Amino acid sequence: MIIKAKEKKERALGVRLFLKGHRCNSQKCAMIRRPYRPGIHGKSRRRALSEFGQQLLEKQKIKVSYGLKELQMVRIFKEASKSKSMIQAIISILEMRFDNAVFRSGLASSRIVARQYIGHGHLMVNGKKVTIPSYRTKIGDVISIKPSSKELLIFKDLPNIINKYDAPDWISLDADKIESKIKKIPIEISNQIFNINLVVDYYSR
Repeated sequence: MIIKAKEKKERALGVRLFLKGHRCNSQKCAMIRRPYRPGIHGKSRRRALSEFGQQLLEKQKIKVSYGLKELQMVRIFKEASKSKSMIQAIISILEMRFDNAVFRSGLASSRIVARQYIGHGHLMVNGKKVTIPSYRTKIGDVISIKPSSKELLIFKDLPNIINKYDAPDWISLDADKIESKIKKIPIEISNQIFNINLVVDYYSR
């Protein structure tokens, strides 16, 4: 039900946010099967957005993509505003969240799945269990599967998946150990589908 609700938001925003991982690259993707807004007026033509409407749309894309609440968004942009490079700070904060780092490492097919693994206590940072999706990883941190969880069916094919996975340049992977390491601070967002500048404008009003 959670994923279906997310798919509705994805359709409402009119863009594929890859909320269901690999499924979003197949014909089963909701945006391919039903590329229109949910509801009885979903197939009607979308109206041109005002400047504020476009800012709001871009904000919603980030919220849904990263699974954030409004208060979290406000805190992120407030913290980033204190940096010399606000855009780079936002990218760093978003991408180095634990749930996103797990997703970017290929250890989970989506951020939603990553949060489930984290909440169930299957993942560790530097050998210690971390159950907070918003935990911010750092350079040198090693993300791994808890030893007692490695034998679970959900992780059975991870070595093969990691071997074929092309991680962003700020993450290194070890398929044998089924772990990843944060090499550096990310300076861009892979497959970015939103305009951060417009979101900065939204919170700067």
